[in-house]
Amino acid sequence: MADDMKRMMLDTEKAMQKSIDAMDNDFQSIRTGRASTHLVDKLQVEYHGAHVPLQQLASISVPEPQVIMIRPYDPGALKLIEKAIQLSDLRLTPNNDGKIVRLVIPPLTQERRKELAKLVSKRVEEAKVALRNVRRESMEKLKGFEDKDIISEDEHKRGKQDLENLIHRFSAKADELGQRKEKEILEM
Repeated sequence: MADDMKRMMLDTEKAMQKSIDAMDNDFQSIRTGRASTHLVDKLQVEYHGAHVPLQQLASISVPEPQVIMIRPYDPGALKLIEKAIQLSDLRLTPNNDGKIVRLVIPPLTQERRKELAKLVSKRVEEAKVALRNVRRESMEKLKGFEDKDIISEDEHKRGKQDLENLIHRFSAKADELGQRKEKEILEM
């Protein structure tokens, strides 16, 4: 197998892993009924005219299973953090005692659990689309290698089979992570 083909296969595998990692990272911000600092990780706060990630403005902790506590480093940022939470899609009401913002995570309704499970399914499908796009690009490169006589017809066929094996492996991983997250959401 040509070095170009080996390098392309490694790059393809890395790109597919990135798609899975991005999906898994998205899953961490989906509520499951338990408090988690991941729920507010991606929250952007408008601070002095710039959008700043919440974790740069405050310490975030989970002192109780249903509570997220946000302690701003700058007390002046308290109202800005509160506003960012209200404008987010978290659907949580911040409680501010003048020093700390508390987010109480209410139990999820059955209806909300189903909405979140659908969201998980949608994100799994988006990851699979990304995987197929990576495969398609790699198939085009493989065809180019054959056209330029870098690889033989047999190597091209073997490469196509290797790409199919990769996409099956990563699609199964996406399904597995999605099912695990759905189970976590639907558990009461």
